[in-house]
Amino acid sequence: MILETLHLLFFKNYDEATLQLSPHINCFIGDNGSGKTNLLDAIHYLALTKSAFTSSDAQSIKQGEEFFVVKGRFCTPPDDVRETIQCSLRAGQKKAVTRNKQAYERISDHIGRFPVVLISPYDTDLIRQGSEERRRYFDSLISQLNHEYLELLIQYNHILRQRNALLKQAADRQGYDRDYLLVLDEQLAPVGTQLVELRQQFLADFTPIFQRHYQQLADSREEVTLDYKSQLPDADFLHLLRTFERKDLALQRTTVGPHKDDFVFLMDGVSVKNYGSQGQQKSYAIALKLAQFEISATRKQHKPILLLDDIFDRLDEKRITRLLQLVADQTFGQVFLTDTHLERTDQALANLSEQISRFRVESGRVTAL
Repeated sequence: MILETLHLLFFKNYDEATLQLSPHINCFIGDNGSGKTNLLDAIHYLALTKSAFTSSDAQSIKQGEEFFVVKGRFCTPPDDVRETIQCSLRAGQKKAVTRNKQAYERISDHIGRFPVVLISPYDTDLIRQGSEERRRYFDSLISQLNHEYLELLIQYNHILRQRNALLKQAADRQGYDRDYLLVLDEQLAPVGTQLVELRQQFLADFTPIFQRHYQQLADSREEVTLDYKSQLPDADFLHLLRTFERKDLALQRTTVGPHKDDFVFLMDGVSVKNYGSQGQQKSYAIALKLAQFEISATRKQHKPILLLDDIFDRLDEKRITRLLQLVADQTFGQVFLTDTHLERTDQALANLSEQISRFRVESGRVTAL
């Protein structure tokens, strides 16, 4: 899968930019704060209809403007089908996503069509932050590969919001409609149970791929594993909801279910977060992303777009060398990377035969080199 063109209008620090892209390697060179990472984020928007770095879509509108537009033309094998995707937002309105100028009935129908993998300095947040960060990562990954999972996740979150609103209402009004709560429990339980089963099935396929990439990347003998912590496999979800009803009413939120689960990252049986070195944590995080790339390429039958953000500044030579070996072996398809120094980028890519396009980024302006 190739992104052939990229057009921005009032996106983050850009007034307007239009880029003709290489089908192989694209390098965005510029100082920190110039807007290099914003170009990667624009590509992320086209693939997943959201930013990789900010939780609010409104933060992507250029300061002083009222809307943003990101548009790109994709070419997808094996028939080289070309499709134009546009993602736009006007302040105070709903986000709009179109495919060949036709709006989706539901934005969720777009997810998974154009897979993308981002490797960034923030990847170790998956290890260092709380369970919500890890759930968000795996929910996004599985949703790109399994539309049934995405539909179940949307349905689960909708019912969960209704249940939490009822619990809060009960506290505010000193009473609640328990019959309605029981109905919500009966709706939530089977959906949550299916989510947990699909997570377990995915990890069974994903973990061996991840372990192989870690061993290749770290060149070490540590045994790494992914442990899924959930209350549901050993208990009936509906029974749990009834058991914790009094606690949920007191806390005004649902305290059990897949939205409370965690993915625990282990190395030699102990927590990578608590006991792994900085280098081990980096290798663990990159191995997760490489496994994501491989399983996406296998299941989608075409390679995702790979985004590499500031790897030369933030990774040591050993890990950079491994990534560049994968590029040289044509493991990856189209690659986008950012760096602050053109000479360093040219030196790192000197032995590659692929077509390389270089762009200078300065204060929200992009020029081809």
